Amino acid sequence: MQIWVDTDTCPLVIKEILFRVGENVHVPVVLVANKKMRVPTSKYIQSVKVRSGADETNRHIVQNVHSNDLVITADLPLAAKVIDKGGYALNPRGTLYSQENISYFLVTREMQVNFPASKVKSVSPKVLSLSERENFTNQLDWFLTENFK
Repeated sequence: MQIWVDTDTCPLVIKEILFRVGENVHVPVVLVANKKMRVPTSKYIQSVKVRSGADETNRHIVQNVHSNDLVITADLPLAAKVIDKGGYALNPRGTLYSQENISYFLVTREMQVNFPASKVKSVSPKVLSLSERENFTNQLDWFLTENFK
């Protein structure tokens, strides 16, 4: 199992949590971006630089993710593709996407894009709150516990 990180949608505080998890749990954490990144020196943490362009980060993750891998992303279409490949997707705000709920999130997103004047409110605020960080940590801990039994 690996943890893939869509750095386009991942706040620094979440990356720092993932760096500690990689070291402590001995699970590979792979950060993917279209620019060079600084990551701690560790055999469990690596960065992959993809070429510039729309969706190159997503394309790389989808091509390389395996079933039971976890992808950290707020990108709903990416999360849906990961789930289709048998992987898991966790939003940096702590929502674990699954076969059971991804359609709901995709429809809600579509409504927000196509009907901006509708009463459908954005699901998440711009700033990551302390409770969202705690929710992320709790979901990540649960996921790792369930998958390392």
